[in-house]
Amino acid sequence: MSTTERPRILIVGGGYVGLYAAMRILKKMRYGEATVTVVDPRSYMTYLPFLPEAAGGNVAPRNLVAPLRSALKKAEVLTGAVTGVDHARKVATIQPAAGDSYELSFDYLVVATGSVSRTFPIPGLAEHGIGMKTVEEAITLRNHVMAQLDKAESTTDEAIRRKALTFVVIGGGFAGIETIAEIEDMARDAAKIYKTVSRDDMRFIVVEAANRILPEMGPDLGLWTKEKLEERNIEIYIETSMDSCVDQHVVLKNGVEVDASTIVWTAGVKPNPVLNHFGLPLGPRGHVDTAATLQVQGFDYVWAAGDNAQVPDLAAGEGAWCPPNAQHAVRQAAVLGDNVVSGMRGFPQKEYKHKNLGAVAGLGLHKGVAILFGKVKLKGRLAWWFHRGYHGAMVPTMNRKVRVFTDWTLAMFLKRETVGLGEMEKPFAAFQEAAAPAPKPAAAAEPVKELATSK
Repeated sequence: MSTTERPRILIVGGGYVGLYAAMRILKKMRYGEATVTVVDPRSYMTYLPFLPEAAGGNVAPRNLVAPLRSALKKAEVLTGAVTGVDHARKVATIQPAAGDSYELSFDYLVVATGSVSRTFPIPGLAEHGIGMKTVEEAITLRNHVMAQLDKAESTTDEAIRRKALTFVVIGGGFAGIETIAEIEDMARDAAKIYKTVSRDDMRFIVVEAANRILPEMGPDLGLWTKEKLEERNIEIYIETSMDSCVDQHVVLKNGVEVDASTIVWTAGVKPNPVLNHFGLPLGPRGHVDTAATLQVQGFDYVWAAGDNAQVPDLAAGEGAWCPPNAQHAVRQAAVLGDNVVSGMRGFPQKEYKHKNLGAVAGLGLHKGVAILFGKVKLKGRLAWWFHRGYHGAMVPTMNRKVRVFTDWTLAMFLKRETVGLGEMEKPFAAFQEAAAPAPKPAAAAEPVKELATSK
């Protein structure tokens, strides 16, 4: 039977929900029962909790991504974007990575576009900010930080040196705290190979609008984390925000001003704005409005989950919504996959209900904080081991699990790699310079003849 004669399950997005839902559907589905098509602008899924470790050089970037075609051998994977959905005709418009757009028919639709960085119209942010939502951003941040140490070592201008060694992170949630902890840890290690740069020369700043950091951990663990980071000379300003960063001059609402060559933005996420073109009901913040079964309200052939969905949190009680985190996304994907297969077969839908298992955060090598089952609180090295054990087990595909644990094992015997590949941001610059036509040599000046004096 050709794929065109089978019902098509179209999955928009290849992140947590897209990948895990596709794997679940393929596992539950009978041979030839349907065609599973996954569409994503990237050909790989990124394990987001490892981005800070990648920025700190503790996980190789290729090991925190799972190639979609390798993980979903029985599915059809298209590299491109879904730019619109026509529900009356049940067709989606696909814009491939190259070539003209085309229409693709479907019978069942899974919306898993995820989220993007939530930003505000702060002067200078678009020009100088670095996000932490993709593996490319994490690696760029690592190379950028190392380049700043090189710059500081090589200049005699004190103002340039001070600016290069100042690092500001906006956002005190998991992404922000783990990021600044990892890059501070890396910079501290890297400073050992520099003759004129030390950790005392560096300045690290966290800016958080709320009244505490790591709110998911509770007030006591958040306070403990704040104290530990401050012991590492990381400045933490709460209940304030950034007003501007024009020309990398950071101005905070609390009056603090500083020149910083590194400005990292981790102040939350928002649903992917492409949802506005899908013809689905959206909540007040732009999320797809779903029932507890993960079906989109008013559509019996469309499901949504993860960061782009407004899913009722039955474990928390009426009126609560599941927070946008990896723990919920992975577990929602399993229920969603089962429900898609049940819907295709005419069986009842199952509601999603999951009690939070806790949270873990890494604060650099051998340092962490964790809360398990809402009761057990861990700090320091033990929490760090739980952090690594949990996320190492959750990385998709056995290939990536082995590679990640191999990275960690080698790091026990080898020093941290502190080389920065800053030229990767401009990989063709050297060749373009070499291939450019050589400038014509300047014409030689004619010799000046001395005038003979008459006698």
